[in-house]
Amino acid sequence: MDLTDARLAELFDGVEELRGDRVVTPLSGGLTNHNFKVDSAAGSFVVRISDPDTGLLAIDRGNEHVNSVAAAASGVGPEVITYQPANAMLVIAFIPDTETMSRETMQRGDRLTAAAAAIRQLHAGPAFRDPFDMFRIQAGYREVCRERGFALPDRYDEFEPKVRRLEQAMRANPEALVPCNNDLLAENFLWDGSRFRLIDWEYSGMNEASFELGNVWSESDLSLVQLEELVAAYWGEATPAKVARARMWGLMSKYGWTLWGVIQHNLSDIDFDFWEWLMDKHDRATLEFDGPDFDRLVADIESDVA
Repeated sequence: MDLTDARLAELFDGVEELRGDRVVTPLSGGLTNHNFKVDSAAGSFVVRISDPDTGLLAIDRGNEHVNSVAAAASGVGPEVITYQPANAMLVIAFIPDTETMSRETMQRGDRLTAAAAAIRQLHAGPAFRDPFDMFRIQAGYREVCRERGFALPDRYDEFEPKVRRLEQAMRANPEALVPCNNDLLAENFLWDGSRFRLIDWEYSGMNEASFELGNVWSESDLSLVQLEELVAAYWGEATPAKVARARMWGLMSKYGWTLWGVIQHNLSDIDFDFWEWLMDKHDRATLEFDGPDFDRLVADIESDVA
């Protein structure tokens, strides 16, 4: 994407809140966007300019915008200032005086109850536009990799029978769908001193609450004890069935996002080691598939009859 200083100035001048004297600071960390903090007379804002052709990654920018507005209405997401589809640009309010979490700070475990509270607040808020189904997204990613001849990590397809068994168990007794972020890596939690705010709605959609909890556990590589604490904080108790469902959604998250990394490894021009990133996901998923708990966890899900 050609984002020269002149092009950025043109884009920023097209938004009333960004006009005039301003200070522009590039923000690191975006793997599908170019992110900037813009300080102007009107305040502080974050500008996200999307890379083209992210449709292969199952990102719908219109859905992202609608859900960003809904997340703001829930009280956990930042205010949306404007969305310009023609420029692939989303402008949101900057949330000041916050601490961006990391794997290490999430692994301390002292804010899991607060994380569960923010997630519950989001889930109780306005509905999101589209559904999010990791089984279907993973299958779509696999087809992209097949069509384009992308090499996969060793043994990846070997686990498909277990994935199909897990899908059957999940679909036999689904949870109600609620508005979920679906990509709550540690850095998408902002601590304001008393509670969490949540950001980044690229993969947001209507999904099971247990996926959200399992994804948080997976992305921050929390312990199994911390997963139980998170489940208990969200549901009020950590029943074997709820813990199993969250843990298996965490496994499916790792399995699906591994292919996201394969696609990015082959197509992205961002200076980032996607192969190392995806192998972390794949290796941890492999441990779960090969581990002694898989059959028991699926059985716990199957036993959870409403």
